[in-house]
Amino acid sequence: MNKSSVFRTIKNSCMPVELAVLLLVAGCTTTDSTPTFDVSLGQTSLGQVLTGENGKTLYYFASDITGQSQCSGSCLTNWPVFYKETPTLGTSLTATDFTTITRADGTKQTAYKGWPLYYYAGDTKSGDVAGEKLNNVWFVAKPSYSLFFANAQLVGNDGKNYLSDYTVGDGKTIYLVDAAGKTLYGYVPDKKNTNVYTKSDFSNNATWPIAEIAMPTNLPSNLSTSDFSVIDVFGRKQLVFRGHPLYYFGPDNGVKGATKGVSVPRPGVWPVYNASTTALQ
Repeated sequence: MNKSSVFRTIKNSCMPVELAVLLLVAGCTTTDSTPTFDVSLGQTSLGQVLTGENGKTLYYFASDITGQSQCSGSCLTNWPVFYKETPTLGTSLTATDFTTITRADGTKQTAYKGWPLYYYAGDTKSGDVAGEKLNNVWFVAKPSYSLFFANAQLVGNDGKNYLSDYTVGDGKTIYLVDAAGKTLYGYVPDKKNTNVYTKSDFSNNATWPIAEIAMPTNLPSNLSTSDFSVIDVFGRKQLVFRGHPLYYFGPDNGVKGATKGVSVPRPGVWPVYNASTTALQ
């Protein structure tokens, strides 16, 4: 019914005009509007991910392990930053997980759980995830990862810089970290799925704590749940990666991305791992 018809009905009825007007206004109010958010969860072929404007996928950069963006210059052409000072959030997202960082160039960027957020220029529409696994350092921004990667300079307990072959030198290495960004190590003398380091009374566990992590469920796409298992170590559970039992290094003190253990007691005895790590046989 159009407005003129409604007014004729009002005129020819005994309905109070005030009530009729309220009904008219209600009848003209749209009911099909969809709320929009600056950040939401969107479904993709990789599962649920954080999305920004027009539902486009947001990403993390493994080089940002310390929480400061390492993407600058030409990098930003392919990976534009996401920034909203106080983003409106979709269902299941929590405001306290979002922070604002100041980049080296003085501009601002939004971070989620400490990871700066980016778009990928190659994504053209909602649901695209073309940036996933690029150079093994760019990954979709899932709301939670069981394990993730860092891409940074290895710095030993001796203060020296190391390359991925544990020789002294400057250059980034990709390595496995837990959900909080703490570095995970292996121990070269270990056998397949067998921890030979930890003592039965755990008296040496403070130095190299076993990684008591449950079987991972949310992983970057260059890893699979089949890469992992859990073993029993004197009544406690330790996560294993491709047959390698995983440990932390106590003197890393829980610092995100810290790699002091790579030089102890000499370089390479306690290695870090990544997607190219060979399985123990």
